Amino acid sequence: MRLTSFEDRRREQRLVATRALVAGVLVLIGLCLLALRLLHLQVDRHDHFSVLSKDNRVKVQPVPPSRGLIYDASGVVLADNHPTFSLEITIEKVADLAGTIDELARLVPIDANDRARFERLKRQRMRFQGVPIRLNMTPEEVARFAVDGHRFPAVDVRAELIRTYPLGESTAHVLGYVGRINEREMTLIDTSNYAGTHFIGKGGLEKAHEDVLHGRVGYQQVEVNARGRILRTLESTPPTPGQDLSLYLDMALQQEAINALGERRGAVVAIDPRDGGVLAMVSKPSYNPNLFVEGISQTDYNALLHSIDKPLFDRAARGQYPPGSTVKPFIALGGLATGFTTARKTTHCSGAFSLPGQSHRFRCWRKGGHGTVNLERAIVESCDVYFYSLANQMGIDRLHGFLSQFGFGARTGVDVAGELPGLLPSREWKQRVRKQPWYPGETLIVGIGQGSFLATPLQLAAATATMANRGHFIQPRLARASRFPGADTESEFPRVSRDVEVGDARYWDNVIDAMSQVVESPRGTAKRIRSPDYRIAGKTGTSQVFTIGQKQTYNAAKIPERMRDHALFVAFAPVEDPRIAVAVLVENGGHGGSDAAPVARRVMDVYLGGSTLLPTDATGDGGSDGD
Repeated sequence: MRLTSFEDRRREQRLVATRALVAGVLVLIGLCLLALRLLHLQVDRHDHFSVLSKDNRVKVQPVPPSRGLIYDASGVVLADNHPTFSLEITIEKVADLAGTIDELARLVPIDANDRARFERLKRQRMRFQGVPIRLNMTPEEVARFAVDGHRFPAVDVRAELIRTYPLGESTAHVLGYVGRINEREMTLIDTSNYAGTHFIGKGGLEKAHEDVLHGRVGYQQVEVNARGRILRTLESTPPTPGQDLSLYLDMALQQEAINALGERRGAVVAIDPRDGGVLAMVSKPSYNPNLFVEGISQTDYNALLHSIDKPLFDRAARGQYPPGSTVKPFIALGGLATGFTTARKTTHCSGAFSLPGQSHRFRCWRKGGHGTVNLERAIVESCDVYFYSLANQMGIDRLHGFLSQFGFGARTGVDVAGELPGLLPSREWKQRVRKQPWYPGETLIVGIGQGSFLATPLQLAAATATMANRGHFIQPRLARASRFPGADTESEFPRVSRDVEVGDARYWDNVIDAMSQVVESPRGTAKRIRSPDYRIAGKTGTSQVFTIGQKQTYNAAKIPERMRDHALFVAFAPVEDPRIAVAVLVENGGHGGSDAAPVARRVMDVYLGGSTLLPTDATGDGGSDGD
């Protein structure tokens, strides 16, 4: 018994010692693993956990740049920024969103439009970003919210600069406007550069020069408390403000063009042939771009969208109209350059023209005909038969090739978003689009600027400026230079130019002399805008809205106003040293000589310092022809 007891105690001692050793080893292994884990967390993962720790109290916030301003040629502010206050909700901090909005509505007015906009913007932003529930708060509303703001930890009043257009409708189509970034635009922009910014250029110069006007976003590190309130700024990288734009646009000229059009629909474009600067670019009727900046109401938008006068439509850069007789000088120049006519070669006008072997009669505007006409008289009196014959001789291929050198059928490249190219028809175009061959009769129609031939007022002004420069085309531009706010120097935008070759410099003289006689000659279609102060070279035009049958006669008095012909006029002055080229379109105006030419004369008078009073009969009958 005693021996057995002794042996059991020794076995128990060995068992305890073994267990203690195993436990010690396990504890040692655990301590080693713990040390290794601490080493990994403190050394290898130090940066990661340091960032996580700081993120509990440090936030990185974007600092949006101020948008560049836009000035006219005289320094008049056309696009400015003004401070405004909005009420924003951070979604991730709100437990009961609907209840919070209802409570806010008891402090400041929040209507159905505000709620609808909030729902739309909420889908476009991250939960940690503020979403505006109310825009353009008054100082009284800001003060009212400040009193009870402690009840809304997820709601803040945000101050920001909002775009404003002091001259409203006068510059709407030129400048365009800025608006809130939509979902499609979010996929196209550098979102990091638009952090904290909710606006982007939507049209006109604002869109065309978005990269210059927007600037670069900045950032700041701020320390916040448990509720997310900013306590202090730790570090900041200031934003780079957008650059200011200086335009060629002359608001005195712009306003005169607007006044000259009166209540009529139409467009006016004026270009300086010497540098391609767009001096005026008017489309009427217009709209107030300020309505769009923070979101136009559905009622106001529907009124603009469904208006019969289409105020949202930019007639100057997007309106595509048959150019009518305004292209006759260019076709005459093409005839000289290709050898199909000369200054002395004559054509007999009996009042109509027929292709050989065909009975269809292409009528001249003068029923009895012009008799024997040469190039100058054909331009001065706008003889259709002369140009039917010339176009038939040249053929559509040569016509298309020559006219395209003046920019017809292509965008001018002006720095306004949304410009359309017009249409210079060709046999290839007709086969591609209509799957039909080209017919000789269509060439004749192109020869008087009708049919499928379409041009914008901007294209007509650019082509006229090229004529004034005797073939030197300079791409039209609205923006002259850009400059950082406060800088002493500015960067001018480069000019793009090319030349139109006609072979003999005298051909320019032949056509320009004829254009000057359109105004100077007693038989000219624009004789009533002749100026005693400077010489004008021009060409009237009439653009048909619908086709007149062979046995029908056009009678404006019996036609609804919106079915009447468009009136056109192109001109440049002074003839000896051109400083301005103008294109005028008056929708359903009737005659170029009586309705469009006086508008151009008023614009040129303001720019050239001429007499602003037209002859008493300048707005009467169009003169000796249908243009």
